[in-house]
Amino acid sequence: MPFLEIDLPGSKWVVGDGPAMAGIKEKYPDINYLGVLQQHELAKVYAAADVFVFPSKTDTFGLVLLEAMACGTPVAAYPVTGPIDVLGDSPAGAMNEDLREACIAALKIPREVARAHAEKFSWRAASEQFLHHLKPVPSTEVHLTALA
Repeated sequence: MPFLEIDLPGSKWVVGDGPAMAGIKEKYPDINYLGVLQQHELAKVYAAADVFVFPSKTDTFGLVLLEAMACGTPVAAYPVTGPIDVLGDSPAGAMNEDLREACIAALKIPREVARAHAEKFSWRAASEQFLHHLKPVPSTEVHLTALA
């Protein structure tokens, strides 16, 4: 069942745009559509949401998951590549083949848990991980001595 058809408490808000949006708006006229937002506006929407729902089964990374969690918003998603890679076994989100069940479970996740998980993906954390993987390369310098 498509996310916009799932019976959930509260209201649903859709951010973004695309070639299918006109048809989506026609099919689901009772949904709140915000269109494309600038970064500061998007952060406010994430922070105001109770749950960020990632309804894709095909997006291969889902940077928006990290953006939402950085704003303290727990994530609900299908257990597929992307959400699995970002959430792993952390308690910062809920994954379930039944997206409604994931949404209900995500409502129970404390905001500080989502935020703490997102911090594991900060520039500082990424840089430290990169530095940790660096290994010294043995010197291949050749020393020549001249005899006079």
